[in-house]
Amino acid sequence: MGTTVRIPSPLQQYTEMKSEIELEGKTVREVLESFKVRFPDAGSRFFSEKTARYVSLYLNDQDIRSLNNLDTPVSGKDVLSIVFAIAGG
Repeated sequence: MGTTVRIPSPLQQYTEMKSEIELEGKTVREVLESFKVRFPDAGSRFFSEKTARYVSLYLNDQDIRSLNNLDTPVSGKDVLSIVFAIAGG
């Protein structure tokens, strides 16, 4: 059983309109690598060095930056949420 990944609306056009997918990996980094393999257009667009600062990742509602960042271990019971930064003026 893989980790459940919650997909935000703007990204769903690249994930066959799915709001949640299940991906394999032992760490957040491995789950994201699985995401990039399965959905290469989304992976290259939203998870590059250039865009990484605009994307936050939450594991079970906790920001991974307060854990072990991309090296945070995951299990089949975990939920990884992708959250895009929103700016306004």
